[in-house]
Amino acid sequence: MLVLSRKKDESIMIGDQIEIKILAVEGEQIKLGIVAPKTVKVHRSEVFQAIQAQNKEALSSTTNFLAQLKKK
Repeated sequence: MLVLSRKKDESIMIGDQIEIKILAVEGEQIKLGIVAPKTVKVHRSEVFQAIQAQNKEALSSTTNFLAQLKKK
């Protein structure tokens, strides 16, 4: 893990297309701005994990459904 210190109005670059900007620092909360191509999906980690869980569940349901069809 790379750890960087940044102040308000500073940013970091990820590759040459993604920029993370520090918009505000208020107590323990930091507001970030993310500039990225529309083809790059950006989610909070808890949302990303929920999407992954739903995808895994859907895949499992499809597999179970197909197995039930084969039995008939």
